[in-house]
Amino acid sequence: MINKKVLAIILGGGQGTRLSPLTESRSKPAVSIAGKYRLVDIPITNCIHSDIKRMFVLTQFNSASLNSHIKNTYIFSSFSDAFVDVLAAEQTPDNKTWFQGTADAVRQSMHHFLNHDFDYALILSGDQLYQMDFNKMIDAHIEKEADISIATLPVNPKDATQFGILKTNEDSFISSFTEKPSLDKLPGWESEVSEEMRNENRHYLASMGIYIFNRQLLVDILSDPSRIDFGKEIIPESIDNKKVLAYQYEGYWTDIGNISSFFEANIELANDIPKFDLFDNSKRILTRPRILPPTKISGTCLDKSMIAEGCLIQAKEIKESVIGIRSRIGKDTSIKNTYMIGSNRYQDIDELNIDASESRPFIGVGERCEISNTIIDKNCRIGNDVIIAGGEHLEDRNEEEYVIKDGIIVIKKGAIIPNGFKIE
Repeated sequence: MINKKVLAIILGGGQGTRLSPLTESRSKPAVSIAGKYRLVDIPITNCIHSDIKRMFVLTQFNSASLNSHIKNTYIFSSFSDAFVDVLAAEQTPDNKTWFQGTADAVRQSMHHFLNHDFDYALILSGDQLYQMDFNKMIDAHIEKEADISIATLPVNPKDATQFGILKTNEDSFISSFTEKPSLDKLPGWESEVSEEMRNENRHYLASMGIYIFNRQLLVDILSDPSRIDFGKEIIPESIDNKKVLAYQYEGYWTDIGNISSFFEANIELANDIPKFDLFDNSKRILTRPRILPPTKISGTCLDKSMIAEGCLIQAKEIKESVIGIRSRIGKDTSIKNTYMIGSNRYQDIDELNIDASESRPFIGVGERCEISNTIIDKNCRIGNDVIIAGGEHLEDRNEEEYVIKDGIIVIKKGAIIPNGFKIE
């Protein structure tokens, strides 16, 4: 089935500088998650499970990898109206600039949307981790005869200072909005929440950056080119003169906006009972099917870790880590609290012999290494006897082959780390 009342618009974000260096050669939605998925798979999966199968993904930076992933993943029947299309920023006679904000991105792409029949536009972010049935939000929007609906998450006072906070009336319509209030300004901003949320001291409604707009209203609002952002301009301005509904969502949700949140979200997936459940049959995440051999493990102690398919592992131990597809890890190596994104390919015997003759590390992690609190991007070559130990004691810096942010070491895509190298 296809919900023909709804068109989904997934915002790919800007240059993604806070996720750099992971976004130096790919757009934010194309960044790897859990060793085998891409961030864009999350909103697309949520849409497909909600029978919303007409989707546009808006992006403007490094979109080649994203295009390739979507083209090779979301293939619908020729006789279906379903599609996932990437719209990169383009110059037209009317628009000669790149996207200036979230609303401007939708405005500049509007002529593509209006070629399709829909009553409601579902606007999503491409860099969030959550599992949500959008039908419930759409049903609430229709039942309440709302003009705009915003998905909200009940949060505690400490977290409330990091979000836009919405206050609702007794009918769940939003009466006021404040952006990242300080703790002393929070009293009076409480909203009605469920008993479970009250017991967790989550009395404040944070905007999740997920919106539903009635079609004509979206066209009318975006006719003013001075409004370039939904969260900062359009939503606050609409509260006084439109029916803006707050839809409460109480499941797991995290915004993957920077290296720290990206790292924590991935490592948390390896917990015994993670907050984001990859093993739920009814909510399984969809991604590109790959024809890879099973992972081969020899002599390794594994604890609270996830290993993707196609890996060759001879490590001494892997603890509290996520190891991505086609990863190779050598003998007597210890990996802890690390996200290794993996590799795009295997090396054949001839290439391995050439690397060995030129004293170049193979793709993957070598022997007798100690790696912790680290993100290893794709296709990295880490030699033998290397120590890479992240931690709060390290100052932020940007080197040719790696970056340190908030104590997390990020080995850049394709980096070559020589034998005996140390960061500690």
